[in-house]
Amino acid sequence: MMGKEVGGGSSGVPGGSASQGGAGTATAGHPSDYDLPWVEKYRPKKIVDIVGNMDAVSRLQVIARDGNMPNLIFAGPPGTGKTTSILALAHELLGTNFKEAVLELNASDDRGIDVVRNKIKMFAQKKVTLPPGRHKIILLDEADSMTTGAQQALRRTMEIYSHTTRFALACNISSKIIEPIQSRCAIVRFTKLSDLEILNRIMTVVDIEKVPYAPDGLEAVVFTADGDMRQALNNLQATHSGFGFVNQANVFKVCDQPHPLLVSNMVKHCLAGQIDDAYAGLKQLYDLGYSASDIITTLFRVVKNYDMAEYLKLEFIKEVGFGHMRIADGVGTLLQLSGLLAKLCKVRDRAKA
Repeated sequence: MMGKEVGGGSSGVPGGSASQGGAGTATAGHPSDYDLPWVEKYRPKKIVDIVGNMDAVSRLQVIARDGNMPNLIFAGPPGTGKTTSILALAHELLGTNFKEAVLELNASDDRGIDVVRNKIKMFAQKKVTLPPGRHKIILLDEADSMTTGAQQALRRTMEIYSHTTRFALACNISSKIIEPIQSRCAIVRFTKLSDLEILNRIMTVVDIEKVPYAPDGLEAVVFTADGDMRQALNNLQATHSGFGFVNQANVFKVCDQPHPLLVSNMVKHCLAGQIDDAYAGLKQLYDLGYSASDIITTLFRVVKNYDMAEYLKLEFIKEVGFGHMRIADGVGTLLQLSGLLAKLCKVRDRAKA
């Protein structure tokens, strides 16, 4: 199940997805690195080390080589390498001038209209001696959480100081950036990392950190990450720190997600038309405290990879989709999930008829 979608990010240690993606090579056991989260310790420092999203990474390599950086919007899911890519690009473009020529603001900073008018404008006006063809860089992380007013104030600033300053915006959903800013930027899209690339990266970290593991433990780490390198590294480190051994049971204790084997048994009972047994499995998960959203998300991922007839799989996914829509609307009750199991059993009966 993991083997199907094991691909991913980019090409460094935790790579395109450690902090927004990744990690760079680092020597294990160095005192200053001992307590560092692995997501930071192995964050890639160079664009070439970023895991996955090869199209995006190759575009950034061209920009780093030629030095002609446009305003950029990096859009994609969490943990795929957006922030890491921007920082690596800035390092390669500016070298030793990085600290004085880069202003980084994220959602933890105040980014209202006043900050745009004062702090960002003052930085754009600041004189910094840079090599020819290089510009100061303003990095706005999680830019989709900026207010519309702040974004409106930003657009004119981008034009006025275009001869000395470039903007790089990272966001999860590019449509939350107002159109005038989108039209001033080139958009670089990132996608979830494949299971294989996440697995390759965490294997690198496991070897460096000498983490004892069972193969099913790494498979569980990849499954729980769902294309998010940061999540994979955090889950791996948490399991290693908490239990000292990475196996499937320990990973699911740490990650606190519905165990896919329990969900898989529910699907098996539905395919056999055994609604009582399927409901017993659902009730067990619900009583463990998992939310309806957690359960149905894991159910979708299990059904997607389950070995069943194509027609049944299509119908199961359709019903799970409708169930997810109702839960997203706020009806996350045990009754809704039970109704979903009943529909899955009916789908199976219709298929047999």
